[in-house]
Amino acid sequence: MSDIGIIGFGRFGKLTASYLSKDFSVAVFTRSDKDEAIKACGARPVSFESACRQRIVILCMPISAMRDTLRKVAPLLREDALVVDVCSVKVYPVQWMRELLPANVSILPTHPMFGPDSAASSLEGRKIVLCPDRIDSDRFEKIRSWLESQGLVVITATAQEHDEKIAVSLSLTHFIGRSLSAFGARDLDIDTEGYKRLMHILGVVSHDTWQLFEDMHTYNPYAKQTRQAFIDAMTDIHERLSQ
Repeated sequence: MSDIGIIGFGRFGKLTASYLSKDFSVAVFTRSDKDEAIKACGARPVSFESACRQRIVILCMPISAMRDTLRKVAPLLREDALVVDVCSVKVYPVQWMRELLPANVSILPTHPMFGPDSAASSLEGRKIVLCPDRIDSDRFEKIRSWLESQGLVVITATAQEHDEKIAVSLSLTHFIGRSLSAFGARDLDIDTEGYKRLMHILGVVSHDTWQLFEDMHTYNPYAKQTRQAFIDAMTDIHERLSQ
């Protein structure tokens, strides 16, 4: 592991730069004028071309923007480059990276199971999923070792295993949270512990954009069937109560 390029400097890109710059030289490209914020993270603002020339290139952008970005990144990469993504789905990003990146370039799909709020002060005990696809074992183990040294719990899975489970643990959770928001759920003085937990779910999803929510459902091949199964279960219970 050495120089790292990050493409994208949204909330998660900023978090990534902040942690990585403690141990590595980090170059960040973003289309917006955030030079001072990038420097404040310990990284350096660079051009798109320069970010793509680093040994490790981390893509931090919405899933819906990834395919077009890969097309632009591909011709600029070093022969020994490793491309990492941090999308909350994995099946489609893996397909796109295999399809669009040069065969000599290594690929490591990941999903950090935390965000700017939950990992603001520490990575200790947070989870990250790695889906090793086109990467030699030595390089993979060095990365795994560094992640674990930061206190992260590393989970290895295939892209399919990841998306099937995340359709429940993330996509469905966000669906419930968005539904609570649309329903108009709010804090009440007469409440229960169960209701407080529901409000916690609503609070978690309220910090994320609609685009993230839409993307995690659109680009996860298991999300729709999971969502429909949940709706069917609620409908069945509702009908039983109406009898």
